[in-house]
Amino acid sequence: MKLRQVQYICAVVQNGLSVSAAAEALFTSQPGVSKQIRMLEEELGAPIFERNGKQFSRLTEFGRGILPYLERIRSEAENVRRVAAELTSPDAGSLSIATTHTQARYTLPPVIAAFRERYPNVKLNLHQGTPEQIAELAASGRVDFAIATESLEHFADLVLLPCYQWNRAVVVPHGHPLANGEPLTLESLADYPLVSYIFGFDDRSKMSAAFARKRLQPNLVLTAADAEVIKTYVRSGLGVGLLAKMAYEAERDGDLACIDARHLFPNEVTSIGLRRGLVLRGYMYDFIHRFAPHLDRVAVDTAVLAHDADKERRLFQAHIPYLMLRG
Repeated sequence: MKLRQVQYICAVVQNGLSVSAAAEALFTSQPGVSKQIRMLEEELGAPIFERNGKQFSRLTEFGRGILPYLERIRSEAENVRRVAAELTSPDAGSLSIATTHTQARYTLPPVIAAFRERYPNVKLNLHQGTPEQIAELAASGRVDFAIATESLEHFADLVLLPCYQWNRAVVVPHGHPLANGEPLTLESLADYPLVSYIFGFDDRSKMSAAFARKRLQPNLVLTAADAEVIKTYVRSGLGVGLLAKMAYEAERDGDLACIDARHLFPNEVTSIGLRRGLVLRGYMYDFIHRFAPHLDRVAVDTAVLAHDADKERRLFQAHIPYLMLRG
């Protein structure tokens, strides 16, 4: 068994069973990937993939059985490289982060600027997507960190590091009835079409639960992943915007009235999610600490080593009272 054969199989699985996509991701040829996979199947004595012509259609039962071990081999090989790089070039390397538009636009810029000044030889890669997309990227090892509020807890392979709390605001054009100074209520929000995040009103969201407790059915007319898109459609008159308060910038958004809605919804917690077993470089610990100052190296290592889910949950909850509220 060769390490590159293990890497090829894991890459094919990660790329939806597409050999061509796996080859492109690994900067190699499609025939070379197929050949190495066949060689490993012959060595192990059973097919790993079911085939439909020249295409892989799914993992065999045998393939599903050995895949966790292959992924572990690949992960440990990557950890060896990380340890070697830390010992030889502690201030050089790469850091890949997947996050939502709100985090990328409103909370990460000063952190990244300070990090880049301290570590000019670390290459930063920033990926944006929905919470579920970025959680999957971290769980599969395609990025180092996922930074989000939703979905991370649904991936058992991710360690969660709570970073800060935030809440929501309503944005409307000046002169809108909701901006008349009267106390904002869920009942008044339910009277208007709403524009909010794509993940804001799913079955597990705190916003949905808040309306449901009042037996109200919000009129959600548009969802978007980008707060700027939400504000654009509010300006166009489509509806009332409901977004993270940090996404309202008085200087840029002065044409909109911002109404605090924190009394209507529970605080949300943004976390960093990282894959269990990931060996962290020194600059990775530093990035986490810059983003969430209460997360020093000891706190991070404690969370990473807490393999017991209940223990990790208690650690998470213990941090909540000390998290800063942003926005």
